[in-house]
Amino acid sequence: MALAGNPREALLWALSDLEENDFKILKFHLRDGTLLKGQGLARGDLEGLSRVDLTSRLILMYGVQDALKVVLKVLKVMNLLELVDQLSYICLNDYRETYREHVRCLEERQEEGVNHQYNQLLLVAKPSPGSPTLEQELKVEDLFAPREGPDQGPPTVVIQGSAGTGKTTLARKMVLDWATGTLYPGRFDYVFYVSCREVVLLPESTLDQLLIWCCGDNKAPVAEIRRQQPERLLFILDGYDELQRSFAERLKRPGPTPIEDMLHRLIRREVLPTCSLLITTRPLALRNLEALLKQPRHVHILGFSENERMKYFQSYFTDEEQIKNATDIVQGSDVLSKACQIPGICWVVCSWLKGQMERGGVLSESPSNSTDIFMAYVSTFLPPSDNEGCSELTRRMVLRGLCSLAAEGIQHQRFLFEEAELRKHNLDGPSLAAFLSSLDYQEGLNIKKFYSFRHISFQEFFHAMSYLVKEDQGQLGKESLREVNRLLDEKQQAGSEEMTLSMQFLLDISKKESSSNFELKFYFKISPLISQDLKNFKELMNSIKHNRPWDLEFSLYDSKIKNLVRGVQLSGAELRVRHSNENNSCSRNSFSVRLRNRQKEEQKHPTEDKCNRAGTQKGF
Repeated sequence: MALAGNPREALLWALSDLEENDFKILKFHLRDGTLLKGQGLARGDLEGLSRVDLTSRLILMYGVQDALKVVLKVLKVMNLLELVDQLSYICLNDYRETYREHVRCLEERQEEGVNHQYNQLLLVAKPSPGSPTLEQELKVEDLFAPREGPDQGPPTVVIQGSAGTGKTTLARKMVLDWATGTLYPGRFDYVFYVSCREVVLLPESTLDQLLIWCCGDNKAPVAEIRRQQPERLLFILDGYDELQRSFAERLKRPGPTPIEDMLHRLIRREVLPTCSLLITTRPLALRNLEALLKQPRHVHILGFSENERMKYFQSYFTDEEQIKNATDIVQGSDVLSKACQIPGICWVVCSWLKGQMERGGVLSESPSNSTDIFMAYVSTFLPPSDNEGCSELTRRMVLRGLCSLAAEGIQHQRFLFEEAELRKHNLDGPSLAAFLSSLDYQEGLNIKKFYSFRHISFQEFFHAMSYLVKEDQGQLGKESLREVNRLLDEKQQAGSEEMTLSMQFLLDISKKESSSNFELKFYFKISPLISQDLKNFKELMNSIKHNRPWDLEFSLYDSKIKNLVRGVQLSGAELRVRHSNENNSCSRNSFSVRLRNRQKEEQKHPTEDKCNRAGTQKGF
């Protein structure tokens, strides 16, 4: 068996290893139509066949993969388990290459796949409780490296970050790099990507069905994958926070859904206890996730470094003049410059700027916070942009539809919508590519199309706006009060104090200048009742301590640079924070280390040192 290099050879070797009596018993079972689900061979077909002839006959009748499965099934009935293990190993090795090819092809078909464009993201490892070490920058290759201390058991890595920090992009890139052999070579036989948003589409809530779904193959050897060396399996559960149901839904059905239960059993290691896990989540879901974990390794994803932001701009804009104009605009605004640390917001900024440039628009004012950035994007791409007469009416209808769809989804913790649901909200999916993306899902012989918002942050933004544009305006006060009570409750339980993204958007709009900006851009007048609710909400939020989404990423990024400055205290050496472009030496976000004579350098570069000590950035 060790000489078998492929399934065809493995099948021949397995039959050749059988003693004569066992070979006769095997042929007897091959006639059993019940065992083989009606596909048994006739006695005359087997009479006088040698091992070579039987191998050829089985492959001709079933195909090589199914012939292997048939022989494996018979060998198990015969209790020849050692031969079963050997044959399964060969079979799995071959299927592993089939699965790798499936992953590569799947990513190549993606219109905006990570194979076409990927920028490095900053990862920071959170130290274990009681550890004297500070947060340290981490490479993807080291996520599953052994840690110090007693036996940690099978690794579980939790990557946390606010919306848009690049968690999904990183997860998909990891799967692709494994499939191409550049990441974790020899470590994992299979790396399965599970979108917690899309897993709800599974027809059955079983682990086997999950594996079949990941493999994209109804005939995948899932039983053998589970049984053979489960410690060489890695499951990437992307977007755990999207499994969390709304408060109202949990009241209706307190227990987990079947899908949630299946994934929870995997996370709690009640099934496949020796496999490796990587889970991505937003901070809001961390408390619920922590209750399921055993000795996890926590990693923060901080987004782009300064250099990666510049690379992203250069890859997004194809025209040199557009690159220069966009770079000047972003670098001239503290808010935009800081916001572009977050990949998702960087995409929003680039798309908005490009849309304005292509329309010949002039940027009259710079956004003052993240909400202004989203308002600028939405007002730029709301259709129609040039039809006179019906423009205002159409914009109102589309905006109301997007808001009501987003609100319905958030309230029921749903992120995928069928075409019929879009029509119910007077929306046409294909014409709204700036806000919605589509997913084709195969259901039996039929292809079913689903839509989702391009990113969860868009759904949260339209959810926030739904309180301002819908005709029934009596819910904002209740919703804002519920949000405040949630923050107070979590503060008492030492949980997350991060407000939801929807509430951050609402809080920003409650500022007078943002309210005026909203009314101007979207032709909606905020009613006095809503204005009063916004004022009350703002006062309540100001009375308690809370974190805004993205606060953690910005503070950790600043802390990383400060720790590096403190850490490089070498004799005759100084760490100088500067921009990679020598013409912009006042930037605070990238760094280099130069060994030098301090006094001479200060005489040679007095203005640069003043620049580096210049004032701080504005908040975002």
